[in-house]
Amino acid sequence: MIISRIFKIICGISAMYLLYSCAPVTVEQQTNGWRGENRNGIYNETGLLTAWDTVGPPLLWFVTGVGKGFSSPVALNDKVFVTGLDFEEDDSLEVFSAFTVKGEKLYQTTYGSAWTKAFPGTRTTPSIVKNMAYMISSMGEVVCINTDDGKIVWKVDGKQTFEGQAGKWGNCESPLVIDDKVIFTPGGKQTTVVALNTATGETVWKSDTLGELCSYTSPLLINHNGKRQIVGFTEFTMFGINPNNGNFEWTFKDWDFDYKGGMDGICANTPIYSDGKLFVSNGYGMNSYLFELNDDATEIKLVWRNKEFGVHHGGMVLIDNVIYGSNFFRNSMGNWMALDWHTGDIKYQTDTVEWRSKGSIISADNLLYCYEEKKGAILLVNPNPEKFDVISEFIIPQGDGPRWSHLSIHKGVLYVRRGDALMAFNLTR
Repeated sequence: MIISRIFKIICGISAMYLLYSCAPVTVEQQTNGWRGENRNGIYNETGLLTAWDTVGPPLLWFVTGVGKGFSSPVALNDKVFVTGLDFEEDDSLEVFSAFTVKGEKLYQTTYGSAWTKAFPGTRTTPSIVKNMAYMISSMGEVVCINTDDGKIVWKVDGKQTFEGQAGKWGNCESPLVIDDKVIFTPGGKQTTVVALNTATGETVWKSDTLGELCSYTSPLLINHNGKRQIVGFTEFTMFGINPNNGNFEWTFKDWDFDYKGGMDGICANTPIYSDGKLFVSNGYGMNSYLFELNDDATEIKLVWRNKEFGVHHGGMVLIDNVIYGSNFFRNSMGNWMALDWHTGDIKYQTDTVEWRSKGSIISADNLLYCYEEKKGAILLVNPNPEKFDVISEFIIPQGDGPRWSHLSIHKGVLYVRRGDALMAFNLTR
């Protein structure tokens, strides 16, 4: 009997081994891109400087010639990537540039058509997965580039193929890469969201259309009770979509716009997801909302709304149930603010004159990095829910044009982009 039991156990173990050895294995992909690995503005870095003097952290290097743009620099492993306009040859084209982490230029690849109307400059921050970079030109071309040699692997004219329709500032989306799919939001009458094969660019699925222009928002992948869902925006509608087949699972468009400038439907910020809830904030009178998803993520309900906090395009971060960011009065005007995640109550609001203006925000090593857009100050801020607690600040020394590019951090280095200039600062202690 004992031998029989041992034999059964061995057979059971063998069967389990065969089952799992034959099952498909999901390999964790190494990726980086828009506002960090999770698109929430939080960079998983430690051992960073806790203060610096008025000249800022040590400048490791800077380069010019990356081309005009508002997209963010992205570093992964031993390379730094950035998109910009091709000023040397044709400023109606966009280029993808790669540098070593010492600032040595490796290559520059022309990949798409530029936006030449209001505020020309690249918008898309590339998404890097292993040795492939994915980006969307300002005119809606979805492109895959091999980061080893800078060669284009495939390119799809999303505007033409899917009859995409963008707003007055072109396509601003940084593509979301899920498994073997690149997510793109062309908008328009044919479809709203499409998924393209990461290896070939072929269409995997197309959603139904919501009949609206695309927004300026880069979508977010959430995992709610074990269920994955893409959260994105069109001109007026926020939606949850199934990443496997492109089916809409919920939509919301009951916004209470209160902007008197005559421009609504301008959504630029990726939402924040935490603990079954979605936080949404945009300027031009949309302001801020917290929604709660039901158990299977097929419905959302409003928890609260704050009418004073409306982020222009600088993003926001969530730390210890407090939301940090800046609101919007008009270009280069706004206050730094903090909200209570649970209630939407204002924790603090700065004086515009005292702290110059609004800007973009990220976090690393439990500190906030604020890139103020009027004077070009980078502020190191303690995430104190009671006040805007500035530890150190300095003025970035290079570049020209609007300071709209979000900061990024990788392996202890702060990457700053302004217009045609790219800078790298050492944050390690």
